[in-house]
Amino acid sequence: MQFLLKLLIVNFLGYLALVAGKHGHKPQTICLTADKSDCIVSPAGNVLIYGGSGIFGSFLVDFFHDHQYFVTNVDFKKNEDADLNVLLHSNLTFEQQAFIVANAIPDKIRFNAIICTKSGWTDKEGTLGSRDFLRNAQQVFKENLWSSLIAANLAPAYLNENGVLILMGGQLALKPMPSMIAYGVAKAAVHQLARSVGADGSGLPRGAKAYAILPASLTKGLQKKKITPNDIWSPLKDLARTIFSWIDNRNFAPPSGSLVQFLMSDDKTDIVIST
Repeated sequence: MQFLLKLLIVNFLGYLALVAGKHGHKPQTICLTADKSDCIVSPAGNVLIYGGSGIFGSFLVDFFHDHQYFVTNVDFKKNEDADLNVLLHSNLTFEQQAFIVANAIPDKIRFNAIICTKSGWTDKEGTLGSRDFLRNAQQVFKENLWSSLIAANLAPAYLNENGVLILMGGQLALKPMPSMIAYGVAKAAVHQLARSVGADGSGLPRGAKAYAILPASLTKGLQKKKITPNDIWSPLKDLARTIFSWIDNRNFAPPSGSLVQFLMSDDKTDIVIST
């Protein structure tokens, strides 16, 4: 009986070592309670999805679960598939949201990746003379810039060395947007944030990299055309696989600070990297 127990333990440890070796990550024990009564072993690694209850965020939660990652979701809505949910309230200030997120992360956890998928605009934004232009602009900044800044601010304390920080940019913001000025400003700021954080001396952990991804199809405008999940399934999978390759193998990762566009047409996805 003792021999069988030892054999099972050896086999289990061997499995963890195999998975860790495959992904290049060391198994980590994560405790969700201070008394360590609720702990699990994450063999592949840990990832934080800021916005893990949205379309893209939910897809990433499932994707990383399938690859044996411990997944933390930060959002205004719970994702039942996440291992840990950090819930926010829309009435909280910028600093209050940042405080809640930082203090809800389990002690000593370090993420292989922090991925911010929060994004959004308002159809009522309009031009400079539009009614409620400034109020709508404030909402756009909350949805796009606040979340990106909070995610980036977590990196020095909670991102692993050689980890990856990914922010959600926007292809539309690469050109003038006279009818959606605030959205363009917010996304341009996210692009600048990724470039600056990805540069030397920003405060990222040693060897860590930062990127902004610029997917063309993940917008409320396209969602309102009533496309089905199958219509965006392939692009989401392409996005997830690309992000995973950056985390799993640093040789596949572009230079830190890059803006990475995903140009999608039919069943083909082309990646354009701007450094």
